[in-house]
Amino acid sequence: MIVVVKALCSGSSRSSRSSSSVAVVIVVVAGVVEVIEVVIVVVVVVVVVVVVVVVVVVVVVVVVVVVVVVVVVVVVVVVVVVIVVVVVVEVIVVVVVVVVVVEVVVVVVVVVVVVVVVAVVVVAVVAVVAVVVVVVIVVVVVVVVVVVVVVVVVVVVVVGVVVVVVVVVVVVVVVVVVYSSRSSSRSISSIIIISSSSSCSSSSSKVVVVVVVVEVVVETVEVEGVVVVVVVVVEVVVVVEVVVVVVVVEVVVEVVVVVVVVVVVVVEVVVVVVVVEVVVVVEVVAVVVVVVVVEIE
Repeated sequence: MIVVVKALCSGSSRSSRSSSSVAVVIVVVAGVVEVIEVVIVVVVVVVVVVVVVVVVVVVVVVVVVVVVVVVVVVVVVVVVVVIVVVVVVEVIVVVVVVVVVVEVVVVVVVVVVVVVVVAVVVVAVVAVVAVVVVVVIVVVVVVVVVVVVVVVVVVVVVVGVVVVVVVVVVVVVVVVVVYSSRSSSRSISSIIIISSSSSCSSSSSKVVVVVVVVEVVVETVEVEGVVVVVVVVVEVVVVVEVVVVVVVVEVVVEVVVVVVVVVVVVVEVVVVVVVVEVVVVVEVVAVVVVVVVVEIE
């Protein structure tokens, strides 16, 4: 935060005391704004960290569950195949007593069928797992982006409201001091500039840029007697920019089985998350003539 206070006073000691009071009040209010901004930034950081931890835990749990399911399915398939092979071998042993040639043919056919069935089942399971993992990754990315955007917008709105309230308080204090210290000769010129910026960046890209600028100009002018004019100019500029990097997830599963029949299965899943840019610009410019007082001696 940058606070610049410039005061030019001339006349009675009462005017000097009033000008000093204005400067002290302005500095105290600016310090309050700085504390409020620090608290808001800390709250945002805590919220983002909690959200990221929860998302990571959910992803790990989902991956573990998927792996367990795949292992169970593979074990069941292997057990079923072993049982089928045992039954087939028993049948073949019976057939051997009748015809030896038929035995050889049956063995070859059974082996080929079993291998093909196992290959198809494994490919299907791997493809399903790949699709589930890709869907989970996409959902997690979307959830994180939405949460970050919502948190940033809320923080920007809160900071804007706080800054506007502080500016109104400063203006009221200045008007009260001007009313309570009217004299025949004085000139007060004060300029307050309050600026703050916060950014949140990850290992991949810059996510948020927030800029808040408030400018207040208060002047009092004396013309032929006592004419007090207080002019207040308030300008609030809020810029929010959210950038999500292009995320490309590609899963390729290739299975080649060579026994008697060649089976080649290729599963490709490509998911592209396009860059999302959200830019919010809020500009408020207000010119207010607070008071015009004319006193006739």
